[in-house]
Amino acid sequence: MATARRPEKPSVPSDLIPSSSPAFGTPVHPINPRRTAPIKAPPALKPAAKSTVLPILLPPATLRPLAFRTFTKKHNLTLTSSALQALATFIGKHCGSGWREEGLAEKVLEEIAKSWKKCGGQVIVEGDNETLKGILKTLEGSMSGGRVVQGSSLGRQSSFNFGPDISGQMTRPSIDSNTSFGMSNLQVEDKEEEEEVSKDPRDWIKVIGAFEQPKLIYNFTQKHFEKSATKPSLFPNPSHKTELFRQRYHIVHQRILRNETFQAPTFSTARSSTLNRTGSIATSQMNSITPIANLLGRTGSTHLLLGMLTVSATGALSLSDLTGTITLDIQHARPIPENGAYFAPGMIVIVEGSYEEDSGTTSTLGGNGGIGGTIGGKFLAFSVGHPPCERRTATLGGAEEVDKNSLAGPAFGWTDFLGVGSQRATGTRMNKIAAKLLDPDHAHNVVIASDLHLDVPSTLSALRTLLRTYTPDPTDAHPVYPLAIILMGNFSSKASLAGVPGTSSIEYKEHFDALASVLADFQPLIAHTTLVLVPGDNDAWPSAFSAGAATPLPRKQIPTMFTSRIRKVVAEANREIWGAGKAKGKEGE
Repeated sequence: MATARRPEKPSVPSDLIPSSSPAFGTPVHPINPRRTAPIKAPPALKPAAKSTVLPILLPPATLRPLAFRTFTKKHNLTLTSSALQALATFIGKHCGSGWREEGLAEKVLEEIAKSWKKCGGQVIVEGDNETLKGILKTLEGSMSGGRVVQGSSLGRQSSFNFGPDISGQMTRPSIDSNTSFGMSNLQVEDKEEEEEVSKDPRDWIKVIGAFEQPKLIYNFTQKHFEKSATKPSLFPNPSHKTELFRQRYHIVHQRILRNETFQAPTFSTARSSTLNRTGSIATSQMNSITPIANLLGRTGSTHLLLGMLTVSATGALSLSDLTGTITLDIQHARPIPENGAYFAPGMIVIVEGSYEEDSGTTSTLGGNGGIGGTIGGKFLAFSVGHPPCERRTATLGGAEEVDKNSLAGPAFGWTDFLGVGSQRATGTRMNKIAAKLLDPDHAHNVVIASDLHLDVPSTLSALRTLLRTYTPDPTDAHPVYPLAIILMGNFSSKASLAGVPGTSSIEYKEHFDALASVLADFQPLIAHTTLVLVPGDNDAWPSAFSAGAATPLPRKQIPTMFTSRIRKVVAEANREIWGAGKAKGKEGE
């Protein structure tokens, strides 16, 4: 018997969402489960794939103008040839052909320069420096499409990314460090740093030995100094002697060319007839150096030569430069200045005169077949003088008394000649410290005594008189002491340690012990000055094998075993004046 089956009531799902209004129908079941995965970012927020860059071979000479503008003019840094080569290789590899048109290289160089200064790099950027290699290696991992992109880590600059960056990522515009309101930008002086500055002038005097000073050579093509790559040796190549005189000539020549009398006047070419006559006079007053090789075929003309005085194989006085040699006739020459100038072979001089060829010979270079030989004829000298000197402010700058009328600025203001910082980098701070520590109303001297033969009894007596002269009166309210006392050798009248009786190491040390006894009588003077000892040919250790003859330069300091008593006297004087528990240089405590 068939029974009517009651239709089953559909089960209501537990997640039924009722309609908010009768006008909307109830959703069709089953409802899809709620999405729990994060919503994908829009296409605009997706990081773009790294664009490939086709590497190119970028010559350093092509990159030099842009690198000079970024490193030297903007960041006051000096690039060496090796550093420029490293930068050209890096930019050519990672920026490709768009390094100039798209401005990729300028941004990369800017980032490298900022990173170099943050790492505390020196003013001269060396290509083989480990700091530069580390910077380039770090940037290599951050390069994308020829540009430097930020890392993925959340930082202060990437906390809120609102705009697309160069790689397609949403980033906020970076804040330029030059526009930050830092202490340097507001020109606010750090008073705490000023208070911590030592008030003892000795703390700001550094004695630099010849072995510590960097060896620089002048690159005449790039017009700047570079570090020498050659290692010091007692037996160098013969070419080093020739290079020595070439370096001297280049250094003197570039200094002369900066002199105003050797620079062309900057007058406009479009002048009236009156100005033309005036300009001709001004042009005639401008001096120019003529190479010796250019005298050929110019008999009777007046020239100005720069060269080194030499004596030829025939005994005639000659003048040599990088292009050749010519015989000098100084019979009617006038020295400049007339009273106070002397000349000797080996000096670089300026000679004004007229060239006169030999009547029976042709103009050749002395049969040597090229530039560098002896020119036939002679040069009749009218006047002979030394090259014009240059003030320190014109060479290095960094002083308030720099000549305002100079046509050019400091030539080597950013060159570190001593290894303690360039004048432009540290000169301003050191000038402020000197003005604060040194009284401008008093003279601050450096005492120098030479040939201090300690084995001669009268020498110690004369030294006592010298030290007594520079010791201020104890009743003086504001005593002024010399900044340094430099005692130069020879400290023995005979060659020490040479096997001669009376010159053994025992007698040599006794001489310095006698010097220590003299210094011990002037404790206030020793405690306020810097004592420097400079050895001579008769001092240890070179005199042990040279027997007083000239020894190679430079020489190392006198061994400590001979000057130990002097060091104890200096330490005792500082302890007596400043106190054992007080910092050295705290005056008034």
